[in-house]
Amino acid sequence: MNELHISEIARELGLKGGRVRAVAKLLDEGKTIPFIARYRKEATEGLDEVAVAAVRDLIDKHRELDRRRDSILKSLRERGELTPNLEKKILAAETITVLEDLYLPYKPKRRTRATIAREQGLEPLAERIFDQGKIDPRAEATSFVDPEKGIGSIEEALAGARDIIAEKISEDPEARSRMRDLFLARGALRSKSSESLEGDGSKYRDYTDWSESLSKAPSHRVMAMMRGKKEGFLILHVEPPQEKASLILESLFVKGKGPASQEVGLALQDGYKRLLAPSMERESLSSIRERAEEKAIEVFAENLRQLLLEPPLGEKTVLAIDPGFRTGCKVAVLDRQGSLVAKDVIYPHPPQKEVRQAAQKVLELCDRFCVEFIAVGNGTAGRETEEFLGGLKLPGDIPTVMVNEAGASIYSASKCAREEFPDEDVTVRSTISIGRRLMDPLAELVKIDPKSIGVGQYQHDVNQTALKRKLEDVVEICVNMVGVDLNTASIGLLSRVSGLGPKLAGSIVKYRDEHGPFRSRKELKMVSGLGPKAFEQAAGFLRIRGGSNPLDGSAVHPESYVIVEAMARDLGASVEELMKTAALQKRIDPEKYVSEKAGLPTLKDILAELSKPGRDPRQEFEVFSFTPGVEKMEDLRPGMKLSGIVTNVTAFGAFVDVGVHQDGLAHISQLADRFVRNPAEVVRVHQKVEVTVLEVDLDRKRISLSMRENPDIKGEGDS
Repeated sequence: MNELHISEIARELGLKGGRVRAVAKLLDEGKTIPFIARYRKEATEGLDEVAVAAVRDLIDKHRELDRRRDSILKSLRERGELTPNLEKKILAAETITVLEDLYLPYKPKRRTRATIAREQGLEPLAERIFDQGKIDPRAEATSFVDPEKGIGSIEEALAGARDIIAEKISEDPEARSRMRDLFLARGALRSKSSESLEGDGSKYRDYTDWSESLSKAPSHRVMAMMRGKKEGFLILHVEPPQEKASLILESLFVKGKGPASQEVGLALQDGYKRLLAPSMERESLSSIRERAEEKAIEVFAENLRQLLLEPPLGEKTVLAIDPGFRTGCKVAVLDRQGSLVAKDVIYPHPPQKEVRQAAQKVLELCDRFCVEFIAVGNGTAGRETEEFLGGLKLPGDIPTVMVNEAGASIYSASKCAREEFPDEDVTVRSTISIGRRLMDPLAELVKIDPKSIGVGQYQHDVNQTALKRKLEDVVEICVNMVGVDLNTASIGLLSRVSGLGPKLAGSIVKYRDEHGPFRSRKELKMVSGLGPKAFEQAAGFLRIRGGSNPLDGSAVHPESYVIVEAMARDLGASVEELMKTAALQKRIDPEKYVSEKAGLPTLKDILAELSKPGRDPRQEFEVFSFTPGVEKMEDLRPGMKLSGIVTNVTAFGAFVDVGVHQDGLAHISQLADRFVRNPAEVVRVHQKVEVTVLEVDLDRKRISLSMRENPDIKGEGDS
């Protein structure tokens, strides 16, 4: 990474060049984002994971720019078209857009009207006219009339010359830059239907005759229109103020009012309409699509982060139920480590309606295995199953918790699930997943493609490479933030640990199966294929409970054990005593232990970890229950106050599950009694909320909700 790029990245992110340089160096050494953010704070001056990822993304962007620059320079050199002035401009280009504009006139292209005119020998005529000297274009064109070349008249010669000028204008970097700015800043985004919007197209009716400022169009609306365009229901156009566009081009290319300038004016109009405007329209649509995709990916990533960091129930014996009507409710009992200890099927609902037998089985399982919690999937028959359980006299008033089962069926058929439970069918695996999601959402959800978890919007419409990278970042950051139990974690969870991956995760589990639980972090070095670099990056995020070294259960990195040992020795205590005694910890002066390898940021992290070793950063688990007696949309009435749980946050509001098998929408205007610019300011995924029903549309399966104190109820008082 050269110094120019480092300076540009630092300027763009508002960081010191040294911090960017440090991140670039660490990334080039193969260090991961979580490792850099947690254990290399001295080098980066405390940049967090988000900032490190932003630096990485811009580094990649600049490197891609350099690769494209080199490719263009090579192409121009090989064709003998690289002049010193052009090379200077190409080397100075700071964006891909500028680079492509410079290359466009030289870029190999299909045969155009201008190409044909050049083949006919009309370029000298075009150049004379474009110079706009005191010439008579018609007189100049006379000598270019040549029927054998396909030029039968003066008019045809002038038309060919104008084609060359039109293409020249449309490929001019300055003209493209100024027109691009005009389209993006003052262009109007217009949408109209391409056909009758019936059936699948009915959802686009709002856009049959739509117009708004391109620069102000919200991301969710852009994504909706783009999807309508992709599906063939909508036609989109971007139109800037035509008068302004003409003035810009005339100021650049028309030098007077003589006959030659008039020819240039005609070429300009043709070039704008036929070449430049369509090109700028495509670029503008692409630009706002990219902007909208970035926003959609950002929202998806934040929702995923919140979901992965949901409070875990922890080590409890759980009875998990995957509800169903005709095929029954699949039941699985999981012990405190999440292992399957019993399974069954009950039929408390129609058509079988074996309520008594189902009740007996549930009660027997709860009593036999000392069940502490019941997890019920929130899909088909979920609320009905919850109601059935509510009618039982469960021993010890066992709480029932509704669990979002999105993606459970996908997990159940995955390679990961088959490896974990090779002897169980997909229904049992799905039920186990529901129970484990309650015990530890993060550990279970990392096994599923994030796009299947159901917290995104338009996830299939956005750039899949960018989406995958962003979501992978989120998963990796969350897993390493929480930490992983080395002796119980699955391959899926271990593979997300900094420096590992699926292959090393598999080797760790194989070693564990053959040799028993790890007794220390040092033992990791015995795992086949796990070298010093992988150990350095992974060790701090792996936990060993009750191991030979108490620090192995904390987030203190093994490279810093000597520091803690020195602290304990100076206090006349053991490391274990130091970790258990707050009074001893308060006596430590971190300044005393500053060294070249460990500065104050690391030392402060160590002291914070000693006070709460291995602490889970997630919040405490709270039991949530839906409003009793409300189980289907038909039960809803405007004005009802209900308990709900946020399932998805979008740019225009939040979707809330109120227990009727259809999420309701609390529009951004209904999220608070104040103006809300961004829904994420006031709600998050899986947040427990109180909502008021505004309107219910059974035909379209739409529920309008409000979180305001005194909302205006639509249809209040109607039967």
